[in-house]
Amino acid sequence: MNPALLDDFSLEMTGKDVPRLEEARDGIPPGTRINITFLAGEDTATRLTAARAVKRLGFVPVPHISARRLPSRPALEEFLTGLAADGTAENVFVVGGDPARPEGPYEDALAVLRTGLLRHHGVRHVGIAGYPEGHPGITDRALWTALTDKAAALDADRFDGDVITQFGFDADPVLAWLEDLRARGVRLPVRVGVPGPAGVRRLLGYATRFGVGTSASVARKYGFSLTNLMGTTGPDRFLHALAERYDPGRHGVVKVHFYTFGGLRATAEWIDGFRRQHAPAPASSNR
Repeated sequence: MNPALLDDFSLEMTGKDVPRLEEARDGIPPGTRINITFLAGEDTATRLTAARAVKRLGFVPVPHISARRLPSRPALEEFLTGLAADGTAENVFVVGGDPARPEGPYEDALAVLRTGLLRHHGVRHVGIAGYPEGHPGITDRALWTALTDKAAALDADRFDGDVITQFGFDADPVLAWLEDLRARGVRLPVRVGVPGPAGVRRLLGYATRFGVGTSASVARKYGFSLTNLMGTTGPDRFLHALAERYDPGRHGVVKVHFYTFGGLRATAEWIDGFRRQHAPAPASSNR
Protein backbone atom coordinates (compact mmCIF):
# COMPACT_ATOMS: atom_id res chain seq x y z
CA MET A 1 0.00 0.00 0.00
CA ASN A 2 1.13 3.54 -0.80
CA PRO A 3 1.28 5.38 2.55
CA ALA A 4 0.74 8.71 0.72
CA LEU A 5 -2.98 8.22 1.38
CA LEU A 6 -2.20 9.24 4.96
CA ASP A 7 -0.33 12.40 4.02
CA ASP A 8 -2.08 15.41 5.53
CA PHE A 9 -4.51 13.32 7.61
CA SER A 10 -6.75 15.11 10.10
CA LEU A 11 -7.96 14.21 13.60
CA GLU A 12 -11.01 14.90 15.73
CA MET A 13 -11.21 15.79 19.42
CA THR A 14 -13.72 17.20 21.89
CA GLY A 15 -13.33 20.44 23.80
CA LYS A 16 -12.38 18.47 26.90
CA ASP A 17 -9.57 16.54 25.18
CA VAL A 18 -6.87 19.20 25.57
CA PRO A 19 -4.88 17.19 28.18
CA ARG A 20 -4.97 14.15 25.88
CA LEU A 21 -3.80 16.25 22.93
CA GLU A 22 -0.88 17.48 25.02
CA GLU A 23 0.01 13.84 25.77
CA ALA A 24 -0.17 12.90 22.08
CA ARG A 25 1.46 16.00 20.58
CA ASP A 26 4.90 14.47 19.90
CA GLY A 27 3.33 11.77 17.74
CA ILE A 28 1.30 14.15 15.58
CA PRO A 29 2.95 16.00 12.67
CA PRO A 30 3.08 19.78 13.16
CA GLY A 31 0.41 21.55 11.14
CA THR A 32 -2.06 18.66 11.35
CA ARG A 33 -5.68 19.79 11.08
CA ILE A 34 -7.56 18.97 14.29
CA ASN A 35 -11.35 19.28 14.34
CA ILE A 36 -12.97 20.33 17.61
CA THR A 37 -16.50 19.03 18.08
CA PHE A 38 -19.51 21.12 19.12
CA LEU A 39 -21.09 18.92 21.78
CA ALA A 40 -24.18 19.67 23.84
CA GLY A 41 -22.32 19.40 27.16
CA GLU A 42 -19.58 21.88 26.27
CA ASP A 43 -19.98 25.65 26.38
CA THR A 44 -18.45 28.37 24.24
CA ALA A 45 -15.57 28.96 26.65
CA THR A 46 -14.59 25.27 26.52
CA ARG A 47 -14.61 25.27 22.71
CA LEU A 48 -12.59 28.48 22.47
CA THR A 49 -10.05 27.20 25.01
CA ALA A 50 -9.63 24.01 22.99
CA ALA A 51 -9.09 25.92 19.75
CA ARG A 52 -6.42 28.07 21.42
CA ALA A 53 -4.69 24.95 22.75
CA VAL A 54 -4.66 23.28 19.32
CA LYS A 55 -3.02 26.38 17.85
CA ARG A 56 -0.56 26.71 20.77
CA LEU A 57 0.58 23.12 20.31
CA GLY A 58 1.43 23.73 16.65
CA PHE A 59 -1.65 22.32 14.92
CA VAL A 60 -4.44 23.82 12.83
CA PRO A 61 -7.69 24.20 14.80
CA VAL A 62 -10.91 23.44 12.91
CA PRO A 63 -13.75 24.35 15.30
CA HIS A 64 -17.14 22.81 14.56
CA ILE A 65 -20.29 24.90 14.28
CA SER A 66 -23.44 22.84 14.89
CA ALA A 67 -26.29 24.75 13.26
CA ARG A 68 -29.20 23.23 15.17
CA ARG A 69 -27.43 23.63 18.52
CA LEU A 70 -27.12 27.41 18.12
CA PRO A 71 -29.78 29.15 20.22
CA SER A 72 -29.53 32.50 18.41
CA ARG A 73 -27.66 34.63 15.90
CA PRO A 74 -25.88 36.47 18.76
CA ALA A 75 -24.63 33.08 20.03
CA LEU A 76 -23.10 32.36 16.61
CA GLU A 77 -21.59 35.85 16.51
CA GLU A 78 -20.17 35.41 20.01
CA PHE A 79 -18.45 32.17 19.05
CA LEU A 80 -17.04 33.55 15.79
CA THR A 81 -15.91 36.76 17.50
CA GLY A 82 -14.06 34.70 20.11
CA LEU A 83 -12.37 32.60 17.43
CA ALA A 84 -11.36 35.71 15.49
CA ALA A 85 -9.91 37.34 18.61
CA ASP A 86 -7.80 34.23 19.26
CA GLY A 87 -6.64 33.83 15.65
CA THR A 88 -8.43 30.50 15.36
CA ALA A 89 -11.28 31.43 12.98
CA GLU A 90 -9.67 30.69 9.61
CA ASN A 91 -10.90 27.09 9.41
CA VAL A 92 -14.30 25.83 10.56
CA PHE A 93 -16.50 22.79 9.97
CA VAL A 94 -20.22 23.54 9.65
CA VAL A 95 -22.71 20.73 10.25
CA GLY A 96 -26.43 20.49 10.88
CA GLY A 97 -25.97 18.70 14.20
CA ASP A 98 -27.80 16.03 16.16
CA PRO A 99 -30.95 17.76 17.55
CA ALA A 100 -34.09 16.73 15.68
CA ARG A 101 -35.42 20.26 16.12
CA PRO A 102 -33.31 23.42 15.91
CA GLU A 103 -32.65 25.12 19.23
CA GLY A 104 -32.58 28.47 17.43
CA PRO A 105 -32.91 30.05 13.97
CA TYR A 106 -30.63 27.70 12.00
CA GLU A 107 -32.23 24.57 10.59
CA ASP A 108 -29.13 23.30 8.80
CA ALA A 109 -25.54 24.07 7.86
CA LEU A 110 -26.61 25.93 4.72
CA ALA A 111 -28.53 28.42 6.86
CA VAL A 112 -25.30 29.23 8.72
CA LEU A 113 -23.35 29.57 5.48
CA ARG A 114 -25.92 32.05 4.18
CA THR A 115 -25.64 34.40 7.17
CA GLY A 116 -22.49 36.03 5.79
CA LEU A 117 -21.02 35.92 9.30
CA LEU A 118 -18.25 33.43 8.50
CA ARG A 119 -16.45 35.64 6.00
CA HIS A 120 -17.01 38.70 8.20
CA HIS A 121 -15.15 37.01 11.08
CA GLY A 122 -12.19 35.85 9.03
CA VAL A 123 -13.18 32.30 8.05
CA ARG A 124 -11.42 31.22 4.86
CA HIS A 125 -11.85 27.43 4.76
CA VAL A 126 -15.15 25.63 5.47
CA GLY A 127 -15.63 21.90 5.91
CA ILE A 128 -19.03 20.32 5.26
CA ALA A 129 -20.39 16.86 6.01
CA GLY A 130 -20.88 13.87 3.70
CA TYR A 131 -22.66 10.56 4.38
CA PRO A 132 -21.56 7.69 2.09
CA GLU A 133 -23.93 5.26 3.85
CA GLY A 134 -26.75 7.73 4.30
CA HIS A 135 -28.20 9.17 7.48
CA PRO A 136 -30.81 7.46 9.69
CA GLY A 137 -32.96 10.59 9.88
CA ILE A 138 -32.51 12.12 6.40
CA THR A 139 -33.41 10.73 2.96
CA ASP A 140 -30.66 10.17 0.39
CA ARG A 141 -32.29 12.69 -1.91
CA ALA A 142 -32.26 15.35 0.80
CA LEU A 143 -28.64 14.55 1.66
CA TRP A 144 -27.51 14.99 -1.94
CA THR A 145 -29.46 18.21 -2.34
CA ALA A 146 -27.97 19.61 0.85
CA LEU A 147 -24.43 18.63 -0.11
CA THR A 148 -24.57 20.08 -3.61
CA ASP A 149 -26.24 23.26 -2.31
CA LYS A 150 -23.53 23.70 0.34
CA ALA A 151 -20.76 23.09 -2.21
CA ALA A 152 -22.34 25.70 -4.48
CA ALA A 153 -22.57 28.17 -1.58
CA LEU A 154 -18.87 27.72 -0.78
CA ASP A 155 -18.00 28.28 -4.42
CA ALA A 156 -20.20 31.37 -4.68
CA ASP A 157 -18.63 32.90 -1.58
CA ARG A 158 -15.10 31.90 -2.71
CA PHE A 159 -14.36 29.77 0.34
CA ASP A 160 -11.81 27.01 0.22
CA GLY A 161 -13.36 23.85 1.60
CA ASP A 162 -13.58 20.11 1.88
CA VAL A 163 -16.08 17.38 2.63
CA ILE A 164 -15.55 15.24 5.74
CA THR A 165 -17.47 11.98 5.69
CA GLN A 166 -19.07 9.95 8.43
CA PHE A 167 -16.97 6.92 9.34
CA GLY A 168 -17.71 3.45 8.04
CA PHE A 169 -16.37 -0.09 8.06
CA ASP A 170 -16.67 -0.84 4.34
CA ALA A 171 -14.69 0.92 1.61
CA ASP A 172 -17.09 -0.17 -1.16
CA PRO A 173 -19.91 2.33 -0.42
CA VAL A 174 -17.34 5.07 0.16
CA LEU A 175 -15.76 4.59 -3.27
CA ALA A 176 -19.17 4.38 -4.97
CA TRP A 177 -20.26 7.56 -3.17
CA LEU A 178 -17.09 9.37 -4.27
CA GLU A 179 -17.84 8.54 -7.90
CA ASP A 180 -21.41 9.74 -7.48
CA LEU A 181 -20.17 12.94 -5.81
CA ARG A 182 -17.87 13.74 -8.73
CA ALA A 183 -20.60 12.89 -11.25
CA ARG A 184 -22.76 15.53 -9.54
CA GLY A 185 -20.07 18.14 -10.14
CA VAL A 186 -18.69 18.48 -6.60
CA ARG A 187 -14.90 18.88 -6.87
CA LEU A 188 -14.08 19.64 -3.24
CA PRO A 189 -11.38 17.50 -1.62
CA VAL A 190 -12.87 14.73 0.51
CA ARG A 191 -11.58 13.57 3.88
CA VAL A 192 -12.84 10.03 4.32
CA GLY A 193 -13.86 9.36 7.91
CA VAL A 194 -12.02 6.46 9.53
CA PRO A 195 -12.26 5.22 13.14
CA GLY A 196 -8.98 5.19 14.97
CA PRO A 197 -8.17 1.98 16.88
CA ALA A 198 -10.84 1.39 19.51
CA GLY A 199 -12.77 -1.29 21.36
CA VAL A 200 -15.22 -3.19 19.18
CA ARG A 201 -18.14 -2.58 21.54
CA ARG A 202 -17.47 1.15 21.48
CA LEU A 203 -17.21 1.23 17.68
CA LEU A 204 -20.50 -0.60 17.32
CA GLY A 205 -22.15 1.84 19.71
CA TYR A 206 -21.14 4.79 17.57
CA ALA A 207 -22.10 2.91 14.41
CA THR A 208 -25.61 2.28 15.72
CA ARG A 209 -25.98 5.92 16.68
CA PHE A 210 -24.97 7.18 13.23
CA GLY A 211 -26.60 4.53 11.04
CA VAL A 212 -23.36 2.92 9.87
CA GLY A 213 -23.69 -0.56 8.38
CA THR A 214 -22.49 -3.33 10.72
CA SER A 215 -23.65 -6.59 9.18
CA ALA A 216 -21.67 -9.74 9.96
CA SER A 217 -20.09 -9.66 6.49
CA VAL A 218 -19.08 -5.99 6.84
CA ALA A 219 -17.62 -6.67 10.29
CA ARG A 220 -15.54 -9.56 8.92
CA LYS A 221 -14.34 -7.40 6.05
CA TYR A 222 -13.23 -4.72 8.51
CA GLY A 223 -11.58 -7.25 10.81
CA PHE A 224 -13.78 -8.01 13.80
CA SER A 225 -16.55 -10.38 14.80
CA LEU A 226 -20.00 -9.45 16.07
CA THR A 227 -19.80 -12.41 18.46
CA ASN A 228 -16.63 -11.14 20.18
CA LEU A 229 -17.02 -7.57 21.38
CA MET A 230 -14.16 -7.54 23.89
CA GLY A 231 -11.30 -6.86 21.48
CA THR A 232 -9.82 -3.75 19.88
CA THR A 233 -9.55 -3.20 16.16
CA GLY A 234 -7.99 -0.67 13.83
CA PRO A 235 -8.77 0.40 10.25
CA ASP A 236 -5.96 -1.55 8.57
CA ARG A 237 -8.14 -3.50 6.17
CA PHE A 238 -10.37 -0.53 5.39
CA LEU A 239 -7.39 1.64 4.42
CA HIS A 240 -5.86 -1.13 2.32
CA ALA A 241 -9.13 -1.56 0.42
CA LEU A 242 -9.48 2.19 -0.04
CA ALA A 243 -5.91 2.60 -1.28
CA GLU A 244 -6.02 -0.36 -3.65
CA ARG A 245 -9.06 0.95 -5.52
CA TYR A 246 -8.55 4.69 -5.20
CA ASP A 247 -8.28 6.36 -8.61
CA PRO A 248 -7.69 10.14 -8.54
CA GLY A 249 -9.29 10.46 -11.98
CA ARG A 250 -12.57 8.96 -10.77
CA HIS A 251 -12.54 9.83 -7.08
CA GLY A 252 -10.81 13.23 -6.99
CA VAL A 253 -8.62 14.45 -4.13
CA VAL A 254 -9.03 12.12 -1.13
CA LYS A 255 -7.46 12.32 2.32
CA VAL A 256 -8.24 10.61 5.64
CA HIS A 257 -9.96 12.00 8.74
CA PHE A 258 -9.63 9.99 11.95
CA TYR A 259 -12.39 9.84 14.55
CA THR A 260 -10.41 9.21 17.73
CA PHE A 261 -12.89 7.02 19.59
CA GLY A 262 -10.04 5.17 21.27
CA GLY A 263 -8.10 8.31 22.15
CA LEU A 264 -5.78 10.79 20.44
CA ARG A 265 -2.55 9.17 21.57
CA ALA A 266 -3.63 5.68 20.55
CA THR A 267 -4.71 6.95 17.14
CA ALA A 268 -1.49 8.91 16.58
CA GLU A 269 0.62 5.90 17.55
CA TRP A 270 -1.42 3.64 15.31
CA ILE A 271 -0.98 5.99 12.32
CA ASP A 272 2.76 6.21 12.89
CA GLY A 273 3.08 2.42 13.10
CA PHE A 274 0.93 1.88 10.02
CA ARG A 275 2.96 4.36 7.97
CA ARG A 276 6.26 2.82 9.07
CA GLN A 277 5.01 -0.65 8.24
CA HIS A 278 4.04 0.40 4.73
CA ALA A 279 6.86 2.81 3.97
CA PRO A 280 8.57 2.13 0.61
CA ALA A 281 11.79 0.13 0.89
CA PRO A 282 14.92 2.26 0.32
CA ALA A 283 16.24 2.09 -3.22
CA SER A 284 19.10 -0.36 -3.62
CA SER A 285 22.47 0.78 -4.98
CA ASN A 286 24.64 -1.17 -7.41
CA ARG A 287 27.72 0.89 -6.76
